[in-house]
Amino acid sequence: MRHHWLLLGACGWVLLIPMFASKFINFFRIPDDYGGKPEPLGWAVIATGDAESPSQVPKRKRPDTEHQLAGSVVAVDEQGWQAVHTKRLDLISSVCGNASVKNLTHTAVNKFVLDRIFVCDKHKILFCQTPKVGNTQWKKVLIVLNGAFSSIDEIPENVVHDHEKNGLPRLSTLTEPEIAERLDTYFKFLIVRDPFERLISAFKDKFLYNPRFEPWYKHDIAPAIIRKYKKNRLETKGLQFEDFVRYLGDPNHMRLDRQFGDHIIHWVTYVKLCAPCEIKYSVIGHHESLERDAPFILKAADIDHLVSYPTIPPGITLYNKTKVEQYFSGISKRDIRRLYARFQGDFELFGYKEPDFLLN
Repeated sequence: MRHHWLLLGACGWVLLIPMFASKFINFFRIPDDYGGKPEPLGWAVIATGDAESPSQVPKRKRPDTEHQLAGSVVAVDEQGWQAVHTKRLDLISSVCGNASVKNLTHTAVNKFVLDRIFVCDKHKILFCQTPKVGNTQWKKVLIVLNGAFSSIDEIPENVVHDHEKNGLPRLSTLTEPEIAERLDTYFKFLIVRDPFERLISAFKDKFLYNPRFEPWYKHDIAPAIIRKYKKNRLETKGLQFEDFVRYLGDPNHMRLDRQFGDHIIHWVTYVKLCAPCEIKYSVIGHHESLERDAPFILKAADIDHLVSYPTIPPGITLYNKTKVEQYFSGISKRDIRRLYARFQGDFELFGYKEPDFLLN
């Protein structure tokens, strides 16, 4: 009888072990975009989209139709990485001077732009916030530099985005002479990522998961988009990505944008957020190569001895081509082309390739 019970107990443990292992693996699975609901990993390892000169940077095999990512440039030395950043700034200068896309690349340096730029007077740094590109981590870096907290680990998550408590002044709070002086003399940077992947991240974060419990996205903004852009009014699934794309690609989107107010920062263009043709940025970082860009930016700003960028989970910044294609697979070419037409300036300014599914 005793052997019988021992045998049953052993069988029970055999059944339980896979369950515990599954939970353990899921617990440590890397989340998308530094947070939110975990997803199965399917990262496409591609190389960086910077137009590098063969004489300046070691030659690497690069696909013609995919944005180049950090995975293939890890071996580039510090001088080579400086060349990468120089090429990025040269590209911006060239595209800004292209009259044929001027309406897509230029904007006024107005209060909306100045509200996006955070100031660190102590170290003479300006950071333009581009939501859904890992900005939370950079805000933590600046919070520490401004002296509100002594280390990144001490900063409560609810304080990072509370601009009354985090000690990060916006450029818009200063006088015109103070603004002009800082724009002219401070170290200035921003981070970008593939524009379409950023829109997917914004849709998931605000309308699917909403980890910060911001009810206005689901209760106010989503219904407004559904009323105007959902084709099948009888469908009860709520806001779908194709509805979101139809809204963003509508040439008359400004009416809803004004209704939504500053909440549009999560999907408005980099041009409207940071005015890269009007403000001469010192460095443009790319989310896809953040493992190299983060330490480069800290050193370029002369703060690498004071603070470190938070640890980046392996693979989390790589461009997920499969995910992008899946999200856009059920959307009409007409709607995607209209969306691309709106974000074309972002694609061209920062060296991102037009998606393959638009070329087929």
